[in-house]
Amino acid sequence: MAKLIRHLTRQGANGHEAADAAQAAFTEAFVKRETIEPPAAWPRLVAIGLYPRKPARRGDLTHEVPELPGGVCPLRSVELKDEEARVCAALAGLPPLQRAALAWHLDGFTTGETGTALGMTHHAVRQNLSRGRARLKTPLPSATDGGGR
Repeated sequence: MAKLIRHLTRQGANGHEAADAAQAAFTEAFVKRETIEPPAAWPRLVAIGLYPRKPARRGDLTHEVPELPGGVCPLRSVELKDEEARVCAALAGLPPLQRAALAWHLDGFTTGETGTALGMTHHAVRQNLSRGRARLKTPLPSATDGGGR
């Protein structure tokens, strides 16, 4: 669950949107568990497909989501460190295909696996990875410089 939430966060979802989409993907996976192929990519594909279908992006919540008895909010297991939050912010500035290619790469998928999952050739994935990395070559803001570029 935590890996899936991180994947969605890298693709631009806020924490609550990512947790909602991840939960919906795992709910669907439970129903289709016998037929899921490929099992590692399937939840990501379903969750990213669910995320953009949300009717309207909500603003930031004003109150903490209450913990329900019997479990812990999955978002609690995905506390982003400062550096990872800066990486997610930098990824948010990339075009969608470059952001997706980098998010899948950061999750450990090969260009072939990513291409299959996203319906692209592995050459197109490599091209998007290369372009995304080139755009990210500008230094990320560090904690010591106040976050400015």
